[in-house]
Amino acid sequence: DMGSADMRMTVHASAARIRPFVVCAVLRNMKFDADSYQSFIDLQDRLHQNVCRRRTLVSIGTHDLSTLKPPFTYEAQAPEDIAFVPLKMDEKLNGKQIMEAFSTHLQLKNYLPIIKDSPVYPVIYDADRTVLSLPPIINGEHSKIQLTTRDVFIEVTATDLTKANIVLNTVVAMFSEYCDEQHTVEPVEVVYASDYPANSFIKPDDRIIYPKVETRPMEADISRMKSALSLEELTSENICDLLQRMGMACTADANVLKVEVPITRSDIMHECDLVEDIAIAYGYNNLKTEVPQITTVAKEQPLNHLSDLVRAEIAMAGFTECLNFALISERENFQLMKRKPNAADAQRSAAQPYEYFPNVPAATLANPSTLEFELVRTSMLPGILKTLARNKHQPLPIRIFEVGDVVVQDPTREVGSRNVRRVAAVYAANKSQFQVLHGVLDQLFYALNCEPQHEATAKSRRTPFTLAASDDPTFLQHRQASINIKGISVGVIGELPPDVLTGEGFDINLPTSAFEINLEPFLEWL
Repeated sequence: DMGSADMRMTVHASAARIRPFVVCAVLRNMKFDADSYQSFIDLQDRLHQNVCRRRTLVSIGTHDLSTLKPPFTYEAQAPEDIAFVPLKMDEKLNGKQIMEAFSTHLQLKNYLPIIKDSPVYPVIYDADRTVLSLPPIINGEHSKIQLTTRDVFIEVTATDLTKANIVLNTVVAMFSEYCDEQHTVEPVEVVYASDYPANSFIKPDDRIIYPKVETRPMEADISRMKSALSLEELTSENICDLLQRMGMACTADANVLKVEVPITRSDIMHECDLVEDIAIAYGYNNLKTEVPQITTVAKEQPLNHLSDLVRAEIAMAGFTECLNFALISERENFQLMKRKPNAADAQRSAAQPYEYFPNVPAATLANPSTLEFELVRTSMLPGILKTLARNKHQPLPIRIFEVGDVVVQDPTREVGSRNVRRVAAVYAANKSQFQVLHGVLDQLFYALNCEPQHEATAKSRRTPFTLAASDDPTFLQHRQASINIKGISVGVIGELPPDVLTGEGFDINLPTSAFEINLEPFLEWL
């Protein structure tokens, strides 16, 4: 039953420029009380935050139909040409003035950027050119919902038509029970203008009736669903009964389950969703646990196993492990470390993956939400030094380390970068005690089956390592060394200079020594 012939929304071509879709419905003879009214408002707020993606995809407008005169039009106009009294205000404002008025509003200011910079704003009028709403910002005071409202006009504007239908159906399904004739809804015809630009969903002159409340047919394989839950003993009737408990009518035809998905279950999209509903109705605690019938045996990844062994070894030396964010600012990763990214090092690093290159360019974020998280770290040291700076008030000496991944650019990889597992440690005290950190390095390398070159003998089975002069600007000149094994520089050790440690750098103000080593080559050498 179409109800009134005037219950129609005409969509002008101008609306396609900013928010191209609208769907509508009417709930007649509703009876609100204080609780149901608040629930009606809360439902719209919840939908706006999740399915509507904070109104960017969909926004909902609800109005007292008795204050309006159908038919309605949905169009887009210049902000200066739209004037009405916004909800909970008593002064008529145009579009620009509304943006200024709500720029400090606790909730609405978050939605203004959705349309603020557009040359046209979407607007809905009734037959007398009374403004219903300025979606997705605010409704008009003229048609506001009150406890005495009996007939509710619902308009849902969107950039995503599928989401718009889900939202409209949800509101209608939840609140049609408050109508005198429960679970009834009056449809609205949405008419697209003859000059409306066609898209994947709409053509010019389309006339579509909303809401679309028909159930959605779906088929599923019964045997496959039972197998997924290891519930082979269930019959087709059992499956149907479990799904009916979840609000879905269904019938079984041989091994095929035919389901009628109601509008309240927009989350049901695939067979696996039905499997989940069967498990919920059956009871998760009632499902049997069993060992999968497979021939492989799970084990820890070798690199992760090596990392755990390294953690234990350094911890036994009295160091405390820290865990830092992999994302960091460009200033902290390069400038405060006195390093500069070098594109040539990316090529060298790709050709020599075990070599320690401190100046390899970083993988950066396209749209970082904060300056603290601009790129993925290329060194473990900045994060550890930040931790040290925030804990410098702790009793000295401070001994901390971290084992984790850095990400360096690699032009030979499909994604343009690769992870590298490293370990780094720092030692800070009232005076420089580089020998302590050097001792930890020796202890770690003995555990990794390495020994200093000067201790190696002809019968030694350990891999010799050497310390050679280096020129990493992060460390003091003549107080740093590259750590070399088999002719490969796997890391660096040394004392940090004042400009890294003072207020110009990480504001630590304590003599500090540090080392950083690539761990991955030891998987091959052990």
